[in-house]
Amino acid sequence: MKIAFMFCRVLLVIFFVSSLTLVSCKSKKTAVEKTTEIVKPVEVAAVKKDRAYDLGKRLLETCNTSRFKAFSTTEATDKVRQNATKEKISIICKKINMRNGRFQGLSLIDVTHNKITDEYTFRYNIDYEKKLYKRELYVTVDTDNKVSAIATKEVNPKPM
Repeated sequence: MKIAFMFCRVLLVIFFVSSLTLVSCKSKKTAVEKTTEIVKPVEVAAVKKDRAYDLGKRLLETCNTSRFKAFSTTEATDKVRQNATKEKISIICKKINMRNGRFQGLSLIDVTHNKITDEYTFRYNIDYEKKLYKRELYVTVDTDNKVSAIATKEVNPKPM
């Protein structure tokens, strides 16, 4: 009986010490530096702004005209040029035209600067004939003033 009682006391002490150890080991929050920041459009070089707007608009106007002028090596990176084929754009345009109607214009929402890669991402509101579904265009311009990424996505309406 004494051995069982002593065994229980030892287990209780071990449990207490391990619980105390767990509670005392707090995880430390390290300060994480933000790698991106929203910048004012006037702080961005005109070449980058113009490149993003022109290529984004040219891509979206393809949906209205069904004529796509391929991006040149000075305008876009190889990755973007390989992904922007007539076939892929045609498929996307059919979907967008059915839901949104004809493309009418772009308006800049904001510009984000990535401090690590020194890339600028331009976010545009896309104005379409039908106002049921809202879409945004994202154009990323790298340090060589080439478009390194271009994407459009539908934005879900925010509840009030």
